[in-house]
Amino acid sequence: MFGFLPSIGPWELIAILAIVLIIFGPGKLPDVGKSLGKTIREFRKASTEVTEQVEAAVKEPEPEKSEAK
Repeated sequence: MFGFLPSIGPWELIAILAIVLIIFGPGKLPDVGKSLGKTIREFRKASTEVTEQVEAAVKEPEPEKSEAK
């Protein structure tokens, strides 16, 4: 399901969600989900920008250095 967590199955995911529900309560759960979504969105945006910058730097030829003597 998740590439970085290959050993988490459906029962483990249910247990984690139950623990989160107990800790934060049903009133705060939408706020936690909203902030988690914002965090993931910002991370993806930042990683996309970095990837584009790296690809642009690779495509641009380096200016030739001329030696002035």
